[in-house]
Amino acid sequence: MRSATGFTLIEVMITVAIIAILAAVAIPSYTDYITRSKIQEATSSLLAMRTKMEQYFQDQRTYVGACAANTVAPLPAGLKYFTVGCSNLSSTTYTVTATGVAGTDMALFSFTIDQGNNRVTTGQPPSWTPPATNCWVMRKNGTC
Repeated sequence: MRSATGFTLIEVMITVAIIAILAAVAIPSYTDYITRSKIQEATSSLLAMRTKMEQYFQDQRTYVGACAANTVAPLPAGLKYFTVGCSNLSSTTYTVTATGVAGTDMALFSFTIDQGNNRVTTGQPPSWTPPATNCWVMRKNGTC
């Protein structure tokens, strides 16, 4: 009699079950990690714009006219997941907003910064906990 070689069906099913359990844990964690890395595009752009806006103010003594091409503080171009815009431009105030691009997984996110360095999360997915005041949400639990 010849002995059988290979795997039994039960061994294969146990292996598949173990892989499924590992994937069920790893995929959501990986997705959250990727989302956090995309949020960095918005926050770093806002911080860079804040620096440029303050430099513009030092040169012009007003924020009016900032955020335009060929100035010290042009709007950033080439962002993949966010668009950046300026509003509330006056002699002493401004607000810079980063809004998630429609059609991407970042579409529900929106962040702002103003002349007082007030950082506000103005939009996040419903499954995310709203953050504390004066910060940008970085994780689902609302931590900054």
